[in-house]
Amino acid sequence: MLKVENLCIAYGEKEIVHDINFSVAQGKIFVILGESGCGKSTILKSIAGILGNGKITGGKIFFNGREITNLQGEERRKISGAGIGYIFQNATASFCPVRTIGAQIFESVQAHKNWTRADFISRAEKIMQNINLEKSVLNEYPFKLSGGMGQRAGILAAMILEPKLLLADEPTSALDPETQKSVIEEFLNLRERYGVSIIMVTHNLKVANYIADEIFKL
Repeated sequence: MLKVENLCIAYGEKEIVHDINFSVAQGKIFVILGESGCGKSTILKSIAGILGNGKITGGKIFFNGREITNLQGEERRKISGAGIGYIFQNATASFCPVRTIGAQIFESVQAHKNWTRADFISRAEKIMQNINLEKSVLNEYPFKLSGGMGQRAGILAAMILEPKLLLADEPTSALDPETQKSVIEEFLNLRERYGVSIIMVTHNLKVANYIADEIFKL
C-alpha cells in the first residue's frame, strides 16, 4: 500500500527527518512512535503532501506502486481524499468555527465528486453510524462538539470518500483516557469495516501497543 525509502526532510537548513524506511501493507495499522519534536508528524505530512515550508531533500514515497514524493497540483488532488485521508491532531480546530460540520465536509467532497447533497447525506450517515457519531452533528458548529465528538467528526471528514490509506496525527493526544480508548476502538472498527490501512503517529506507548500491527520507533 505505502512504501517509504530513505526519506529525508528539512525545514530551511535544518534536517528534521533523515533516512527513514518503512512499508505499510493493505489493511494494517502502522504506528510511528516517538517523543515530541522527533519528526513523526513531519513524516505524515510528507506522505499527505502538506509539508508547507518543509521540503523532501532525499528519498522516495510510493503509494499503490506509484511514486508520489513530490506530487503536486491536480495529480496530488486526485489521490487526496479518495486515495489518502488525513486526520489532524486537533480535528475540531481544523474545521472553520462559523460553518457547520456538514457544510464543510460537503464542500470538500465537491472538489472530488459530483455528489448531490442527498448523496452526501446518505454516505455520511452510513459512516457516522459506524463510528458512533450522531447524525445531528452534521448541523452542529465545531465549537459545540466535545473532544471525542470532534475527533469523530475529523474521522468522518477523512473517511467520507473511503480512502485506501488513513493518516492520523496524534488523534488521541488531547483526550481523556476514557475518550482515548473510545476513539481507538473506532479506528479498529474502521479497519474491520472498510479494510483501510492506517498510519498513526503518537507519543503514547500504551496507545501504540493497543492498536498497532507494527510499531516504528523514532
